[in-house]
Amino acid sequence: MTFLWPQFLWLLLVLPLLVAVYVWLLRRKKKLALRYASLSIVKEALGPGRGLRRHVPPVLFLLALAAMLLAAARPFAVVTLPMTQETIMLAMDVSGSMRATDVQPNRLVAAQNAAKAFLAQLPRQIRVGIVAFAGSAQVVQVPTVNREDLVSAIDRFQLQRGTAIGNGIVMSLATIFPEASIDLNAMGSDRDRPRGIAIDQAPKQDSKEFVPVAPGSYGSAAIILLTDGQRTTGVDSLEAARLAADRGVRVYTVGIGTVDGETIGFEGWSMRVRLDEETLKRIATTTQAEYFYAGSAESLKKVYEKLSARLTVEKKETEISALLALAAAVLAVTSAGLSLLWFNRIL
Repeated sequence: MTFLWPQFLWLLLVLPLLVAVYVWLLRRKKKLALRYASLSIVKEALGPGRGLRRHVPPVLFLLALAAMLLAAARPFAVVTLPMTQETIMLAMDVSGSMRATDVQPNRLVAAQNAAKAFLAQLPRQIRVGIVAFAGSAQVVQVPTVNREDLVSAIDRFQLQRGTAIGNGIVMSLATIFPEASIDLNAMGSDRDRPRGIAIDQAPKQDSKEFVPVAPGSYGSAAIILLTDGQRTTGVDSLEAARLAADRGVRVYTVGIGTVDGETIGFEGWSMRVRLDEETLKRIATTTQAEYFYAGSAESLKKVYEKLSARLTVEKKETEISALLALAAAVLAVTSAGLSLLWFNRIL
C-alpha cells in the first residue's frame, strides 16, 4: 500500500494518546467507586460480561478514528476490479496453412471451437467483432452482443491464400475507431501506393490532429490476434502494432501450430509454414499485451480461458480512501448504536 499524502500518517500517533487517556479515566473511575461500597456491590452484581462489554464501543470508535486518519492519507493499493472493456475484436487467421492437422482435427476447426468457448465465457454486455484475414482482411461480423451471430460468422470461415497479419490488426482498429478514418490502403507497401492523384480527388484532412496516447491505456477495447504462420503480404505487422499502441489498444497474440515449421499439401501444391513467434511477441510487447502459444486444441482452449479472465477483471492500483471512509462510518455508527443500546449514552 502506498500513500499520496503520507504526512497525514503522523496523526496516527494520536491513537496511543487516546488509549492512555481512556485507561487513565478507567482508573480514576475505579478509585471513585472504591469510596462507595454500594457502587462496588452493584458492579459485582452486573457480572464480568457487563464489565467487558463497556469497552466495546470505545474500541470500535478508536478503530473508526484510525480508518479516518488512514483515509486522509489517500492510500493506494493493488486491487482486482471489473474491467471497463466494451469491445473485443477477434482477428483470426484463415490462410491455407490453417488446414494443417498437427492440431486436431485441424488448426482451423480447433481455433473455431476455442473461439466459440471463449464467447460463451464472456459477459453478455461485452460486444465482440470478428475480422478474418489471409491475403487480405475483412470484417465478417461487426461488434455485437448477439452470440448467435458471432458463432454463425465463425462457422462461415473460408480458407484463402496469403497471410496479412498487419491487415488483420489495422482492420480491427478501423472497426474500433470508425470515426478515425483509418485507411488500410494508405498503409500498403510503397509499390502499392499511388504516385500522385488529382487535387480534387485528394482526401480531406481531418481538422482534428491525432495525438498518440500511452500504449495499453485505452481500456474500452482490445484485439485478440490468432495466427499460425508468418506475414507474407500486406501491411507490416510491427507497423500495425505501433498504430495500435499509439491508440492505446492492446493486441493479445495467440500462436497456433508448430514453431519449427511444417510442410503441408493440398490439391497438388505444397507449402512450408512456420509460426513467427518472435514477431507475435513483439506485437504484444509493443501494445503492452501478452503472447500465448497454443500447440494443441486443448492448450488453445486454455489460452482463451486465460484471455477471458484477463479481459473481464484486472489488477489495478486504485485509491481506496473511499473504502476506508466507509469502514470508518460503519464503525462509528456501530459504536454509537451499541453504546446507546447497552448504556443509554453515546460512548
